[in-house]
Amino acid sequence: MENSKTIPYSLDALVNEVSVAVQGDSFWKDYLNQLTSPTSAPFALHLAVLVEPYLQFILEGKKTVESRFSTRRFAPYNRVEKGDVVLLKQSSGPIIGICQVAYVWFYQLDPESWQTIKKEFAEALCAQDPSFWNAREAATFATLMQIRHVKSISPIKFAKRDRRGWVVLHESSGQLQLDLGDI
Repeated sequence: MENSKTIPYSLDALVNEVSVAVQGDSFWKDYLNQLTSPTSAPFALHLAVLVEPYLQFILEGKKTVESRFSTRRFAPYNRVEKGDVVLLKQSSGPIIGICQVAYVWFYQLDPESWQTIKKEFAEALCAQDPSFWNAREAATFATLMQIRHVKSISPIKFAKRDRRGWVVLHESSGQLQLDLGDI
């Protein structure tokens, strides 16, 4: 499939495109192969829609923690975990990056947790500007994800027409698969 075409909302087509985009990167090639195995992958696949300058900060390695704040328990709250893969999509643009979740923190926000987040994560979030915090002050839930294995990829057009900033594209199996073999 050519990168100039818009990918339908198909997991197989998307995984194929992403696999082509990470060719030559042994970590991502091996890791993404688990999505095409006969059993469910041990990780979930997410799509994060990002605005500038934060998307570029992630791709440059300046932003090492991604955050999502909400007034209700929307994904990724309690839906993302260590090892999950996040595709990084420009707002109103293509997917241009990929990363893996290294660690996750979930918060039901109160004054104490707000202070903890600001103190412990402002630098990793690239959120020193007060406007970052002002825009999120109505939130009651927060998900913070330390990310690793960040890689820029060739743009992949992806048809997404709703306003969600986070989409769970594929759930993990949630448990180890048993090989019953010759039982």
